[in-house]
Amino acid sequence: MALWDRLKESASTMQSQLNAKKNDLKSGAFRDASMAMCALVAAADGSVDASERQRVAGLLATNEVLQNFPAEDLRQRFEEGCEKLSADFDFGKVSLLQTISKVAKKPTEARAVIQIGIVIGGADGDFDDTERAVVREACFQLNLPPQEFDL
Repeated sequence: MALWDRLKESASTMQSQLNAKKNDLKSGAFRDASMAMCALVAAADGSVDASERQRVAGLLATNEVLQNFPAEDLRQRFEEGCEKLSADFDFGKVSLLQTISKVAKKPTEARAVIQIGIVIGGADGDFDDTERAVVREACFQLNLPPQEFDL
């Protein structure tokens, strides 16, 4: 199976798992951690360009699990995360990883945040090494083994 096909299948599986847990994913901490993850993945290469913001914004609007929250609220939180990373990437990254760590004691939410990172990272058909590295860091922040997610 080609890498692209495996990636599409993995992202599709992750999205199905997320959809099955939709009713368990309504907390503010999950919302904030998910948007922090989206910002980190979008800026994994050190910057967030307009096309990445647009792609993530489109995914936020159509992701069934994230429809538990107002789309404008999600967009605003994502943009705030991107601004933190743009202002000072290293400091912003630490701040966003701290936001992600707030769901560490809730395994369902923690796994869902990682899965959202993988879905967002693979949305353009290329879950590259920098995106994988950021999601792997989030795994460590959440005390989850990266191998569980093929990272």
